[in-house]
Amino acid sequence: MKKIRWGVLGVANIAVKKVIPGMQKGERCDISAIASRDLTKARQAADTLGIPKAYGSYEQLLADPDLDAVYNPLPNHLHVPWSTKAAEAGKHVLCEKPIALNVQEARTLIEVRDRTGVKIGEAFMVRTHPEWLRAREIVRSGNIGELRSIVSVFSYFNRDPQNVRNIAGIGGGGMMDIGCYPITMSRFLFEREPSRVAGLIDIDPEFRTDRLSSALLDFAPGQAVFTCSTQMVPFQRMQLFGTKGRIEIEVPYNIPPDRPSRIFIDDGSQLAGRSAQVEEFATADQYTIQGDAFSQAIQDNRHVPVPLEDSLANMAVIEAVLRSGRSGEWQKV
Repeated sequence: MKKIRWGVLGVANIAVKKVIPGMQKGERCDISAIASRDLTKARQAADTLGIPKAYGSYEQLLADPDLDAVYNPLPNHLHVPWSTKAAEAGKHVLCEKPIALNVQEARTLIEVRDRTGVKIGEAFMVRTHPEWLRAREIVRSGNIGELRSIVSVFSYFNRDPQNVRNIAGIGGGGMMDIGCYPITMSRFLFEREPSRVAGLIDIDPEFRTDRLSSALLDFAPGQAVFTCSTQMVPFQRMQLFGTKGRIEIEVPYNIPPDRPSRIFIDDGSQLAGRSAQVEEFATADQYTIQGDAFSQAIQDNRHVPVPLEDSLANMAVIEAVLRSGRSGEWQKV
């Protein structure tokens, strides 16, 4: 099988520590080049990861005629500009989340995709993992009755002022970094859009980024509620409550690539959850799955796993939650 030849823009930690090693294990991905504005960093990453080509600028990588696709893990404010340049260079683009800084940017990227004819998708790796596909299958089956409530927490602690997540002017803050996950997965499971949202946001006085955010999404007759924080004990969990049963996703977002993952399906017969049945999933790297799924979409000329229309809808919810946090009122999506 001929593999898709990938280039990587930048040497971000997510790229060199997780995504590239994951994609290199895939059947359809060939990581052929990596670029950095610092050629030394690009060469170091290339040597460490066994990547054939290293470039000292993003422009040089995009000019490489031997590359089919580009992975863009740059800071949030560079997602749309460099994804646009990659598309205009004829490369398909897998861009890290969030796809844009706002709805208008997301619309611009859809126009770029339609104009250039390449495939562009958002890198929500969770959307292709077997445990999430199974959770949605159970919801669809009616085994837990009607899905009525989703509750999730996602947090870590990071007070580094140099970290891009703590720089307000380039799209930092918890909502953009991790709040986007419970939003996209709630939409994935309810399979519709929330009509309105309410947000409660605590701003870091030094960084001016949201460090603690909670939101309520109205999927009437269902609801989703989540809390995300960049300055709280590291933890993540999601609970799905139906009229007849419950599903618990043990590690919903940073699914471990080195051991089996689990979900719990509970009929509610014991309040402490002791009646839950465990479903275990074979060890799998979600970045391997994501890379192969996107590459196959290119090879078979079909829709990418997370198309830009879905990204636009997710961005609209993020924007509405942030507006609600500022106004103190419900906001329509």
